[in-house]
Amino acid sequence: MINNVTSIDTQTQRLSIAKAAPSLVSITPPPVLGFKTPLIKQKATLRIKKFKRADNIIIAGEIDDDYVDIVEEAVEDESQNVLNFFEQKQVFKKTKYLKSCYVIDYIQSPKARCGLGTEAVKGLAEKAMFDSRAEGRIVTFSSPVWKESSPALFFYKIGFRFMNPEANDYMEECLAKKVPDIPPQTGMMYLPKRNLHKLLRYGDVF
Repeated sequence: MINNVTSIDTQTQRLSIAKAAPSLVSITPPPVLGFKTPLIKQKATLRIKKFKRADNIIIAGEIDDDYVDIVEEAVEDESQNVLNFFEQKQVFKKTKYLKSCYVIDYIQSPKARCGLGTEAVKGLAEKAMFDSRAEGRIVTFSSPVWKESSPALFFYKIGFRFMNPEANDYMEECLAKKVPDIPPQTGMMYLPKRNLHKLLRYGDVF
């Protein structure tokens, strides 16, 4: 069947074609609602860098073994008599070198105690976990921005730990006494693997 307009009988043009009559009831369509542009969710500012194993950063303190390469190196023992050179015994020393990891250099949230800082660190944890070199390792350096301020308790709450056990005991004491986020505790902190998975489940109590 060919649909050709020119083959239409011209008699159909003379037929009275019923047209739709205007409605007696006039209904005004509702005005279009003016939608506001949704506010962009605020985010915490997170500045990071990366340490590489080749940087040979020596770690002093207690830290999980998966964070360091323990290398046994020969050192000179000054206590031995220099005259007995051929009788000197070689002394070895174990040195901990930090493996490749992410470093939180700076973090600032536009609002306090609303989860933005935790969410930012959680995003970094996800990135670090899927990094074949970092393998989830994250460190930071707790240092007061001013005299009465320190991010130590914030990092401790989300799972980071000091390499000094006494510093961790002090953090536990602050949590028990509900001390505000101002203890001027300083030092290197790291995120143990056991706490990494808790952080990724955002909202768990550490």
